[in-house]
Amino acid sequence: MMQLKINGKTQQVDADPNTPLLWVLRDHLGMTGTKFGCGVAACGACTVHMNGNAVRSCTLPASAAAGSEITTIEAVSADRVGHAVQQAWIRNDVVQCGYCQSGQIMAAIGLLRSKPKPTDADIDAAMSGNLCRCGTYGRIRSAIKDAAHSLSA
Repeated sequence: MMQLKINGKTQQVDADPNTPLLWVLRDHLGMTGTKFGCGVAACGACTVHMNGNAVRSCTLPASAAAGSEITTIEAVSADRVGHAVQQAWIRNDVVQCGYCQSGQIMAAIGLLRSKPKPTDADIDAAMSGNLCRCGTYGRIRSAIKDAAHSLSA
């Protein structure tokens, strides 16, 4: 039995400690907002925050998350930066198919926490590991700039 702190709540999970955090979230806890994309941490669909930093949950053993604060897409609207990013995503009509968007949003929140006024180069660097099959990269960049602007106002 493992104890994980996810979205501010302590959860008891009966899973093999080597089970990727993604599968603990999805299969054991029913938190399906975090998506499976590639399974090798290359696409970013599984991005969550661990102690405020964006991490890929598909390759992170759940045991490595014990003692850390894990935040998933289900809880970001309660956070000022998370709420601003979600609202900017809506205003900029970012979503097309939507599959990658929870990972995109989690990465964008991580960027804005570390660089509140990111340049295009900052955005490109921070978001380069998050793939979008629909090619909404221009709208993603616009939404990140929009969120940064709303947070600084």
